[in-house]
This record gives sequence, C-alpha cells and structure tokens, in this order.
Amino acid sequence: MAKNVLVISSTMRKNGNSEVLAQEFVKGAKDAGNNVEFITLRDREIKFCKGCMACQSLKTCVIKDDSNEVVEKMKNADVIAFASPIYYYEMSGQLKTLLDRGNPLYSSDYKFKDIYFLATSADTNPHSADIAAKGIKGWISCFAGVELKDVILGAGAEGVGDIVNNPAMLQAYNAGLKV
Repeated sequence: MAKNVLVISSTMRKNGNSEVLAQEFVKGAKDAGNNVEFITLRDREIKFCKGCMACQSLKTCVIKDDSNEVVEKMKNADVIAFASPIYYYEMSGQLKTLLDRGNPLYSSDYKFKDIYFLATSADTNPHSADIAAKGIKGWISCFAGVELKDVILGAGAEGVGDIVNNPAMLQAYNAGLKV
C-alpha cells in the first residue's frame, strides 16, 4: 500500500548537498510506489516559536507564516524525511525552527510513524551528524509510536555537488525504497 511521504529540505543553498541527497531518497520512495512530496524551507518564512502554547488548544500556531502549511503537511504524512546540512555538528537553524513550530502536532491526530534524517557535512568524521540526530530523536520522543528509521550521513561533502559520488546517495535511495 502506497504511503504518503513528505521530504523536507532545510538547506538554504539551491541544489546543495543535503537537497541532492534528499532528492535521491525521493527517487527511491517514488520507485517503491509511494506518494511523495518534496518541499524546501529555502523560500519560506518561518518565524521563531513564541512559546505561548496557544497551539495546544487551537491546534494551529497563532503566528501567521509558512510554518502552518508545512506543519499541516507533516501531520498528514505517513513518513517524514528531514534533510539538513550539518553546521557546527548540529542541524540547520531552519530545521530546528520548523521542529519548534511543529508544536501543534503534539496534541493532534498526526499520522506519521516513521522519520528519516538525511544529513551532509563537510567534516569527514562519520559521527559528525550525531548531535543533530540526537536533536531529531528528542523531537520524535514527544510523539507516541514514532520511530527514527534511519540516519544517513553524506560526510565529506563540502562543495556543491560533492555528494554525487558519496556512498550516502545509494543509502538514501535504498532507504526511500524501503519506506
């Protein structure tokens, strides 16, 4: 049965390495027969959470920007793949801000059960995404029945296009196939 898969790219660089890695995941998920939507945060306005907690009763955020649309897409996806460049061993600020703004999901009837984290780093250390993955796991732990299915890191991808021959590309495609 086809799943609704949402892939969210948080790089600000068009065709950046994490976005290219995310597109490979998209290819695999589509080849497996799933319904896939790819979105980028690059051209979206997503403001910081105010911490007012009104979203818990309203089921939406009181801040009127692009996050409400993205969060609604997250709510209705069966699978979410977050893609981020690694900056100083952490996820991009855009992705962290989106996760914070996803607070209305906590009290909603969200559908997602499987989360993937796709990351790229200039650092060649295979653990360069560990801190960012821990942040994703922390977000996931707030949602019953949700699991981090895979973390895929394209290490050593500094310049635009460096990810193309990285083994992470095949890993991302195969992860998409398994969705």
